[in-house]
Amino acid sequence: MSFTFLAIDPDTGNTGSPTLWIDEQTGDLIIQAYRADGATLDECRRVGSVAGHSVDVPEGETIVRLPARMIPLLPRS
Repeated sequence: MSFTFLAIDPDTGNTGSPTLWIDEQTGDLIIQAYRADGATLDECRRVGSVAGHSVDVPEGETIVRLPARMIPLLPRS
């Protein structure tokens, strides 16, 4: 793996900050953000995604909440 730092939450202090990296080998975006609370998880399940797809979050995955102020910091392809 070879990660490159992209951005940190501009409104952050010195700890626990939403942060973005990119894996230079795969192009994957690596995100440190806030773990979604129960209400957010419930809403994701209620809304769902594609017809017939499970609304459960599988083992090894999670839902995170990235502050809107960081959206402009996401890389564009």
